[in-house]
Order: sequence, then structure tokens, then C-alpha cells
Amino acid sequence: MVQLNASTLSSVKMARGVAPKTERVIQFGEGGFLRAFCDWMIDMANEKAGMDAGVVIVQPIERGMVSMLNEQDGLYTLILRGQVDGKPSKDERIIQSVKRGLSPYEDFEGYLALAHNPDMRIIISNTTEAGIVYTGKDSFDDKPQASYPGKLTRLLYERFTAFGGKKGTGFILLPCELIDYNGRNLEECCMKTAEQWGLSEEFKTWLKTENVFCSTLVDRIVTGKPADADALCAKLGVQDDCLVAAEPYMSWVIACDREIEEELPLQKAGLPVIYAQDLAPYRTRKVRLLNGAHTSFVPAAYLAGFDIVRDAVLDPDFGRFIRETLEKEILPTIDQPEEELHAFANSVLERFANPYIDHSLLAICLNSVSKWRARILPTLLDDVKKNGEIPQNLAFSLAALLELYSGKAQGGEMRCLRGEQPYVLRDEDNSLRSIEQFREDLPRLLACKTLWGMNLNEIPGFAACVAHWRKRIRKDGVQACIGELGA
Repeated sequence: MVQLNASTLSSVKMARGVAPKTERVIQFGEGGFLRAFCDWMIDMANEKAGMDAGVVIVQPIERGMVSMLNEQDGLYTLILRGQVDGKPSKDERIIQSVKRGLSPYEDFEGYLALAHNPDMRIIISNTTEAGIVYTGKDSFDDKPQASYPGKLTRLLYERFTAFGGKKGTGFILLPCELIDYNGRNLEECCMKTAEQWGLSEEFKTWLKTENVFCSTLVDRIVTGKPADADALCAKLGVQDDCLVAAEPYMSWVIACDREIEEELPLQKAGLPVIYAQDLAPYRTRKVRLLNGAHTSFVPAAYLAGFDIVRDAVLDPDFGRFIRETLEKEILPTIDQPEEELHAFANSVLERFANPYIDHSLLAICLNSVSKWRARILPTLLDDVKKNGEIPQNLAFSLAALLELYSGKAQGGEMRCLRGEQPYVLRDEDNSLRSIEQFREDLPRLLACKTLWGMNLNEIPGFAACVAHWRKRIRKDGVQACIGELGA
């Protein structure tokens, strides 16, 4: 088969929108989520709302897939499969919003040149929960800076100097990382970086007043390249190495004090985008019930021998475990109307059981330490405060996570074994090394604030509970523990 690209596009019989003429969006991150979420929405807005926004994808780390995207002229297929209102739904579309990809590690000058384009107005990012962090290690002269805030601050300064700090030359920034107040945190990281580099007060004022750092909340399950990709490509008649699959459901809540809807006309395209003053209610519900549910069972499910979310959810013991975690340990910690919470929890379970998506458990395990800290720990603390007892399922989730990280750390990876089957975990190198170092010294491991943000031994009874479940996992296996917890 020929490769999908601009020259072969006309031969593909599939829905597509309007190819944008103008580069208006800089996107940090080329992974499946942004391509199935933001880039799809921009593609829809280009077609239905006349947005005319082309996306330039910046590869935020040294290894990535922008070269693969460039080989396809930014084109790729998005498959949306799932259930809508209880009925099977399927949609296929060639996404044309991505104009090109760029690696600052290979073309730093080309990266800086993005700041000189007056049409560029929007910056989107998804660099995982660990991506928005001030390290203090970046230098202005690095080519490129290591951290995302470092890269971004350098780009913003290039913008400032290119246009002389003029009013109206800033960006609308829409971080999609799953951390609280991602926009505010990103702004603070950039400001700290500017101060570290000794940049002018004029620049810092421009950064603060002319750039709009919006906190956002995103929701769509994206699985990446599906197992039946070869069959789908055969149907297309072209080879698409960037094909991505996702569920139909999506939601994007954007918090902003300024009017941005005209520049980001997503609602005009009929997309479920909410502009709100306060993200808190939406975020709490989503992070705790959806993301928290994922993080609570995925390490255990993988250790138990499952490979995809659906199979674990449909297993009688794991299915009961997940439902009870949601209903008994997570849902009671959320101060929102109970009927709405139960409806959302039921939708979560329906989405997990999507018959059209083989959602890899191992893929979800990326950066599990920061995910557990962000998604589970706040719920656990609230549960303990409210009930005076350790929530057993949530404590078990940490025991399973620690058992999942059973190998040797090297260069941001940990190579492990499930029985005789090797698997690779990816996480922050410091996190992996800390777990490896203190693996058999649980009190010291739980006390590591760089991992958890606090000393977990200070939670009464928690260390003993985690120790109990880790011992049981090692003695009897995960499935036996799940059966006991869900009984």
C-alpha cells in the first residue's frame, strides 16, 4: 500500500474537513491524546466554523514521532468508536488540521521562528502531569531547554523581542496536563524561569498581561493505534502509521477571565466545550471518578494478567472491585449532587467497557507515580478525614503499583517481568530510582516526599495497610486479593 500523505489523500474515500491555510496553533506534544482531542476539534472548527487554524506540533522530548507525521504531511486517520446513548457508534475521519511537526532538538532555530509568525495565537500542550514543573536547571542558552516551561519561556521571550512587546502579540495558552490549575501553574513556572534567567521587568509584565494562561480540564479516552490498524489501513487503501482511535465521548472545560470564544470558535462547531469561571466542580468529579478509577485498578489488573481495560472491567472480581471503589471510597468524598455523581460513575464504567476499544493497561501505566499522587492521594486523605479509617481499595492500589515497579531503573525506564513476560515502565527517572532503592524498606519508601509530596507514614494506619496488601500480593497473587476486597 502507498503511504497516506497529501499526494495520496484524494484516493482515500473518507470524511474530511477543510485543510487550513494559516498556521495559528503551536502544540507541544504529538501523542495520541492531543491528536484525537484538540487537533480533531480544531479540524471540526476549521470545517464548520471557518476557523482556518493550522497546527504546528513541537516534539517536547528528544524521542518522538514528528518525523513520522511529517512523512504523512501531518495527515492521519481518527477512529471514534463506542456507545452513544446506549447505541453503538462509529465515526472515521482524516484529520487535516496538523500542518507539520518540528523537533527543537533537530531544528532549534526553526522552533524559535514560530514566535516570529504574527498569525500564531494559540499554544496547546500535553506533556503529562510531570511536564509542568519548574526545575531551575534550564539555561537561556540551551538549545533546547530540557523542561517544557523552559522551552516555552524561551519561545515567549523570542515572541516578546520579535514584536517589541506590543499589545496584542501574546498567546492564548491551553495546557491539557492533568494537574490542578494547569494554566496558573504553567504561568508560575514561566515566571520563575524568567526570574532565574534575569529577563527584563518589561518582559515579565508582557508575559503576565498579554498572555492568557487558561486552566483547562480535558476528558476523552484515547487508546492510540488500535489492534486492528492493519485492517483499517487496508480498508482505507493507504498505509497510515499515525492512525489513532478514541471513544466518541469528550469534554473540554476552559477557565478564562477574558473573551476567547471568537478566537477559539469550538462551540460554534457544535463541540462540547464549556467556558467556565471555576473548574473545580468539573475537575473534582472527573479526576477522582474517571482518572482515579483508572489509576486505582490498572497496575493490579496488569499484574493479574489482563492486558486491556475492558477485560479487567468485565471480570467479575475486578468489575466488583472497580464499582465498589467508585461507589464506596471515591464518590462519598465529592460534595456534589449524589444523583449526578452516580450517573457520572455509571458512564465511567460504560466507557471502560467500550467494546470497540482495546485500551492497553500498560500504556495507562505511564508516569503512574505522579498519577497516583494526583488522582488517588487527595481522595484517600479526604476519606480518612471523613471516616477515620483507611480505604482498603485505595491502599491496595498503592501496594499493587509498588509491586508493578519491580525491575531495574535506567534512563527513565524500568524493565520488569510478569511471570516470564517482560514489560517496560516509563516514569520520571528519579521516581524509578527511588522505588528501586527503597523497594524493600517500605517505611522509607512511603516517607519519600519527592514521590508522594508528603510522608505517607503520617497517615495513621496507612503504612501497615499497604504492607499487609503487598505481603498478600506476593504470597497469594493479585487476583486473590481482588476477590477478597470485592467480596
